Amino acid sequence: MNMYNGYPYYYVYVPVNYYYPPNPLYVQQTPQQRPSEQELIQRIRTEHSNLYTQLEQAGVNPQMIDTLMLLTISYLRNQQNLNRTPTQIYNQFQRDNPWFPLFIRSMNFPESTVNRILIRAIELALAYIRGERPAPEPGPRPEEGWSDWESLGGTLLSAPSVSSWGPNRLDVFARGSDNALYHIWWDGSRWSNWESLGGVLTSAPGSVSWGPNRIDVFVRGTDDAMYHKWWDGTRWSSWESLGGTLTSGPSASSQRENQLDVFVRGAGNRLYKRTWNGSYWEPWEDLGGNLNSEPAAISWGPNRIDVFARGVNNDLIHKWWDGNRWSDWESLGGTLTSAPTVSSKRPNHLDVFIRGVGNRLFKRTWNGTRWEPWVSLGTTQITSAPAAVSWGPTRTDVFARGQNNDLIHRYQGN
Repeated sequence: MNMYNGYPYYYVYVPVNYYYPPNPLYVQQTPQQRPSEQELIQRIRTEHSNLYTQLEQAGVNPQMIDTLMLLTISYLRNQQNLNRTPTQIYNQFQRDNPWFPLFIRSMNFPESTVNRILIRAIELALAYIRGERPAPEPGPRPEEGWSDWESLGGTLLSAPSVSSWGPNRLDVFARGSDNALYHIWWDGSRWSNWESLGGVLTSAPGSVSWGPNRIDVFVRGTDDAMYHKWWDGTRWSSWESLGGTLTSGPSASSQRENQLDVFVRGAGNRLYKRTWNGSYWEPWEDLGGNLNSEPAAISWGPNRIDVFARGVNNDLIHKWWDGNRWSDWESLGGTLTSAPTVSSKRPNHLDVFIRGVGNRLFKRTWNGTRWEPWVSLGTTQITSAPAAVSWGPTRTDVFARGQNNDLIHRYQGN
């Protein structure tokens, strides 16, 4: 660790086995003889667009990506001595510009991701200047023990929703081909067959459990009002209308036994909440914002609620209740192509899943201290927003609609 004006900053070292040694036939050029910054950057953008995608998924907007690339490649191009590794050049760039890592940190960009990609950009530019073939990029980050996707059948017209009322128990809901609510469950040993729970849905459902053998499901009806159905351990209730004017599907969370907080996008694309306090349904509450999707809500403890949605810039936006007040909205970056979903393995831990660039599954985690960088969870394409739940401190299950409109499922942990 190094210090600048009292602030720590770090040099980043990566293995150099991804770097070709200098071409013995290469004749050292003066900076004026080299390709221009714009030519080098354009070639990187054209031939390695995945670097730009990774930065966007990490929350860096396109204009800032262009700025970071220009600063880095301009510095490289103006160096007299290019017979150094990309990491050595990047570390020298940081030493000569000590404000740079402070700036990255002040913007809340994931520093390790930005550093890794800019080092790769230097590596590519060096190869282009020398007329060499760039070294292949290291493979994608491992998917951290995730299972392969499995198909659970069905014909879905919406994203699924999932809840869990106990260890090794999963209940999944979706709008079926006749617009009714359908249900499939895992009982710890096997998956059930699909069952129809009726109704006429005009949105994806939202579901939550506040205790053993209890499930509450919410949907938007044909009159755009919110409807509610629940399982009490013995039977399913009839549908009840909870009013409102929904412009999306609902999402539900529970802070404690016999309490429900249901969130929807309503008039003006604002976030609205309705709460069951254990005795009665409280009036709708306007929580503001400008949502571009259904919300996703979760509670990891009494007096704590976290709500996520896609913002007007297709980024992930977040708002939370700390027991006394609601926070302002914050942007967590990314490029979403669907509504998000969120699960929690333990107190003060959140895993947010989205459908992102290429219709692939991405995850961002709050580890109790900070937001970790976005992680890609494979190349399989999904055709809806994902749904996620955790039923234990090491287990997360994710569901989505597959390319055949079936329900697909994967999991991490046991």
